[in-house]
Amino acid sequence: MYNLYFIHCDPALKDLVVEGKTIWKNPGGYLPGRMAPLMYFYGFMSLAFVLLGVFWFSQCARFWREVLPLQNCVTLVITLGMCEMALWYFDYAEFNETGVRPTVITVWAVTFGSIKRTCARVIILMVSMGYGVVRPTLGGFTSKVIMLGVTFFAASETLELLENVGAVSDFSGKARLFLVLPVAVLDAFFIIWIFKSLSATFKKLQTRRLLVKLDVYRKFTNALAVAILVSVGWICYELYFKSKDVYNEHWQNAWIIPAFWQLLSFSLLIVICSLWAPSQNSTRYAFSGSSGDSSGEFEKDDYTLTLIKPSPVPSHEAKSLSEARSLPDQEDAEEDLEEDKRE
Repeated sequence: MYNLYFIHCDPALKDLVVEGKTIWKNPGGYLPGRMAPLMYFYGFMSLAFVLLGVFWFSQCARFWREVLPLQNCVTLVITLGMCEMALWYFDYAEFNETGVRPTVITVWAVTFGSIKRTCARVIILMVSMGYGVVRPTLGGFTSKVIMLGVTFFAASETLELLENVGAVSDFSGKARLFLVLPVAVLDAFFIIWIFKSLSATFKKLQTRRLLVKLDVYRKFTNALAVAILVSVGWICYELYFKSKDVYNEHWQNAWIIPAFWQLLSFSLLIVICSLWAPSQNSTRYAFSGSSGDSSGEFEKDDYTLTLIKPSPVPSHEAKSLSEARSLPDQEDAEEDLEEDKRE
């Protein structure tokens, strides 16, 4: 970290205005010291996403007949992640080479990252609600899920643009809090809805005795619970770190905070890929439409149905109906009697 001071002792120079530009270059390039490790980190993450993409895309190609809609959503998230990590790496590499941050690349990196985070949260919510597993569609929840996703994307995009486009230094704490708070509230809403939906999905799977799907959802829930606990612990550490480092004295370790969130989301993506990887048995995780997976059951569980009480049948109609039902029985009995006589 560098500080530039202009010191003068002549009172006549009190109102002097100095204009100019300073150029700072570290031994490794123009990147600020607290940002330099992120360039190598995003290069590593780009390679990690490529390896994950090779595995996932090869599985999709091998079992393309068995690919489920949910697996197509995972393919989208992996593709967005590959683009985001590559753009961040090129953004930092260009900044390090020229000393000027490329605004266009930065905006694209931020946008791809916001889309990826939004899609990941929406997909996890859809999985928790049993989409493609115990229900063919989201039904009346579709518009609510889309609305929540669009709101989260707008809040996340605004925060990331203001943090990364323009000055490298952070803006004021109050302004940051004003932008971080909506994202945090929406994240909390996602978490509550996800676990509430998981509880309902668990009950349906246990009631219908779908043991294979129940085992997958149990592993998925455990992974989510671990991720939430780790996130809460890391948030506490992040608050402690920033409260103790008011003057950025520990700038060498500042890059670890954003890197951790990338690693956590990537780890959760690996868990999802391992649980729902395309295979020759992918259809056993899919909604089958059988009696055990009937769409009527989840509609009754998730929506309030208006039951129409049947009106009582008049006595004379009931009598005629019973007589009509007894006629075929009498005819069958007469036919059996005639056959016995013939024999």
